[in-house]
Amino acid sequence: METAAPSQSSVALKWTLFSFLTSIVLTYVFQFAGISQTSGLKYTTFIPYIAFMFLAQKEYRDRANGYMTYGQGFMTGFLFAIYTAVLSTLFIYIYYKVLSPAAYNEVVKSTQDQMIAKGVDEETAAKMSATYASVTFLTVATLFGGVITGTIISLIGAAIFKKERTAADILRQNENYSDPV
Repeated sequence: METAAPSQSSVALKWTLFSFLTSIVLTYVFQFAGISQTSGLKYTTFIPYIAFMFLAQKEYRDRANGYMTYGQGFMTGFLFAIYTAVLSTLFIYIYYKVLSPAAYNEVVKSTQDQMIAKGVDEETAAKMSATYASVTFLTVATLFGGVITGTIISLIGAAIFKKERTAADILRQNENYSDPV
């Protein structure tokens, strides 16, 4: 008997919440450890992000009786990416505007320093960093960057976890099905 496919949205949302909470914890661990907002260590946050997306895709496949098409795997990961990008965007806005304006000031200062190091004069660097390191720009970049990055990772995860039914699987399933009449 065929069972209903699990909801891709509910699976993606579940793992999004795990990823989002982990991201918040890592943000504060970095802050309390004195790790700069511009440090290369910030890229370690991709590890749990990727792991949680893959876990969402794997759970969907497991809940669908061990089978998942490439499209189903992609959509589960894509929903995860969208949900995570939206929540991360909201968190970044609140974090920089309310919870830790000092962290935002550090990003602006670092952006200015990088521009000056590349030969941009101080006044121009100040104006450009005010634009490109504004909270609004950072949140929009997080939203679009999160969706784009998540889409790429979702494509990879779907290829890893896909397991489509073969003709033999369908025949075997039909043999095991008995008409209740």
